[in-house]
Amino acid sequence: MRKRARIIYNPTAGREALRKDLVDILDIYEKAGYETSAFATTPAPNSAKNEATRAAKEGFDLIVAAGGDGTLNEVINGIAGLEHRPTMAIIPAGTTNDYARALRIPRDDPIAAAKLILNKNKKFKIDIGKAGDNYFMNIAAGGTLTELTYDVPSSMKSLFGYAAYLAKGAELLPQIKPVDVSIKYDDQEYRGTASMILLALTNSVGGFEQIVPDASLDDGKFTMIIVKKSSLANMLALMAKALQGKHLDDPRIIYAKATDVDVTPLSKEDRLMINLDGEYGGDAPMKFHDLKQHIEVVANLDEIPDDAITDSADFQRVEKDFVEGVGKINQADQQ
Repeated sequence: MRKRARIIYNPTAGREALRKDLVDILDIYEKAGYETSAFATTPAPNSAKNEATRAAKEGFDLIVAAGGDGTLNEVINGIAGLEHRPTMAIIPAGTTNDYARALRIPRDDPIAAAKLILNKNKKFKIDIGKAGDNYFMNIAAGGTLTELTYDVPSSMKSLFGYAAYLAKGAELLPQIKPVDVSIKYDDQEYRGTASMILLALTNSVGGFEQIVPDASLDDGKFTMIIVKKSSLANMLALMAKALQGKHLDDPRIIYAKATDVDVTPLSKEDRLMINLDGEYGGDAPMKFHDLKQHIEVVANLDEIPDDAITDSADFQRVEKDFVEGVGKINQADQQ
């Protein structure tokens, strides 16, 4: 019996670039041996998630998530809880495309991304995270800094990319309200004040690859960062260090690996919103579990290196300007 593939694509992603390439993409999967069909998502809630669940239960062998990280997250949530989980492929067409970056999938060429299915060395099983009743494939985070993802308008993300996040982050820094929390991770516990909590499954966080440089895709453990209570100047300095990967031993953070994490605010008056792959995922208290090698994906295995890839010239410029600006602020603060 011939294998079947279902392409779940966001028709508005990437300035509708997927529409013009769809016929060629379908042909690529047909050449790879799949009887292939496509589904265009709608504005209805959980459109991609519901279609992914339906296709998996119908016995499809491959589901292709074509769109941004939001589409990918919905597809993950549509199949992660099922006994039969099809192999998943990714065609990125969003703004940051964090997960595609981590898997070294071409992010500016949908045709090249689809052609990975033709490679011999193309599939492996990756971890995903479970947070309460939801699943995520890249990050879970809590704290004021993570709220910038909700507050950056889509138009700004499209026009300014990483710069939009940095600008909004700088605006939110003075509003940071640390929360008293209990964070139990495996056989340890942090009980104190935290400005931010981050659980990462890949080394790409908002496009930055030095924040969790040693994150593994399939080891069954989150890479966890807890940012303790800090002043505005200290937070700026810590952000600059994180962009350069020089924050791992900083006393203002806890950096650890864990399979199970339980986050509980110590005061009922403190609200701690949880961000899952860039979207609101509920409020703490919340339990997180790393599901080891839970879903098979198509990736560019030949090009997944241990170190970070070279960033674009625009991103390097934004990063350089931000780090230099923080340095000037710190010098002024010390005078």
